[in-house]
Amino acid sequence: MEKSKTTTPDVFIESLPAGVRESIAEIDGVISTAMPDASRTLWEGRFWGGTDQRIIGYGDYSYRGSDGRVGEWFVIGLASQKNHLSLYVNAADAGGNLIARYASRLGKVKAGSAVLNFRSADEIDMEVLRELVVASEAAASREAS
Repeated sequence: MEKSKTTTPDVFIESLPAGVRESIAEIDGVISTAMPDASRTLWEGRFWGGTDQRIIGYGDYSYRGSDGRVGEWFVIGLASQKNHLSLYVNAADAGGNLIARYASRLGKVKAGSAVLNFRSADEIDMEVLRELVVASEAAASREAS
């Protein structure tokens, strides 16, 4: 996966079908407001499971893989899948995985270890989403220090 050199997040959002576009735009607004100084980039390419993806990434996150190579990624990612929306959270703090801590308060979501899946923005408590985003950015900043 790599950062898009041709498509901005705004152009990507505008290209989405009605219904999905409004949900992604609403969540994008919450994340962008909660992380006002973070980068906002469209990531494109072959993702886990071999599927082509387009993910709006917020913030910058560097990691070292098990092979020792350093990679670049996002702190928060937002994607439209075939049957749902996904929010990726690549941050943890001393208490562990942030998704596990916030999932029960977010609304009608299915939580994995680093992803939340849901059908639309209407299923998400936006105030709790804002809390999760702020906590994720803070955790990522502490990790980078």
